[in-house]
Amino acid sequence: MSGISTAAIFSSDGSDLEALSLETFRFQYRENALYRAYTDALRIQPDKVRSLAQIPFLPIQFFKTHQITCGNFEPQLVFESSGTTQTINSRHLVKEAAIYEQSFLTAFERFYGPVTDFVVVGLLPSYLERQHSSLVYMVQNMVQRSGHPASGFYLYEHDKLYHQLLELEARGQKTLLIGVTFGLLDFAEQYALQLKNTIVMETGGMKGRREEWTRDQVHGFLKERLGCSHIHAEYGMTELLSQAYSYGEGLFNTPPWMKVLVRDENDPFQFYTEKAAGVINVVDLANVYSCAFIATEDIGRLHEHGTFEVLGRLDNSALRGCSLMVS
Repeated sequence: MSGISTAAIFSSDGSDLEALSLETFRFQYRENALYRAYTDALRIQPDKVRSLAQIPFLPIQFFKTHQITCGNFEPQLVFESSGTTQTINSRHLVKEAAIYEQSFLTAFERFYGPVTDFVVVGLLPSYLERQHSSLVYMVQNMVQRSGHPASGFYLYEHDKLYHQLLELEARGQKTLLIGVTFGLLDFAEQYALQLKNTIVMETGGMKGRREEWTRDQVHGFLKERLGCSHIHAEYGMTELLSQAYSYGEGLFNTPPWMKVLVRDENDPFQFYTEKAAGVINVVDLANVYSCAFIATEDIGRLHEHGTFEVLGRLDNSALRGCSLMVS
């Protein structure tokens, strides 16, 4: 069994996304038993699917109850979502670690340049305290690739982090401070900085640690306390192997092999164009050996040039660690 060429995926400029998506759909219909059963249940005939809008998107909840794989394999990585003791966590079985690494590295460097230019600092306390976090795996890999001795993780050592950031700023060193939202807020409440050489990137996530704030409240507070002109953001989840990035104002950009569509809540094949709010579907072609077409439970809106914003969560859906309430 061989999937679509990863070389074709990660060298794509986006113009061939529909063709690559159709090729991936046919491969996954053939090799993924659950996705095939779901497609058949919708009475969709694969040979009549000729556009991206006709491809069925698998509800994300299936990652909680089934193994979503193309064929049988021993996964090199197993990622699990965060959750409470009352929730069932999603599990994503990743056939090849190299695919995930190529996806997040290629995407990050496309938007921000070489990882080796940065000191990479992770403020991810809740994620570091559990195993199988795709976010921790990504940041840990970037820490190693950065090659800077100052790169690393911080749990709750805010004073140490403060002095490290002061030193990096004094040296004019480009730095990426990537953190879960409540961790960044906790740090910024204690310390004020003027970060001119540091990208502050929030990954979402209150997880009941603090009162929920809107995106504007979070970003406004962090900008004021940390001296940043913009707060960047990352949009990713356990069930995806790719991430979208925002340079500020909550507008996310996707790499060429990833695309966000916005659908009607009640009609899965009714898609919206710009400005209308709906439920987010994600095409992630890096999900070669799981499912590349995911119907999430996030509410979003499309904007110009393929950008999108996340507005919140569907009612009655399980809380996700990467969700963040926005205005």
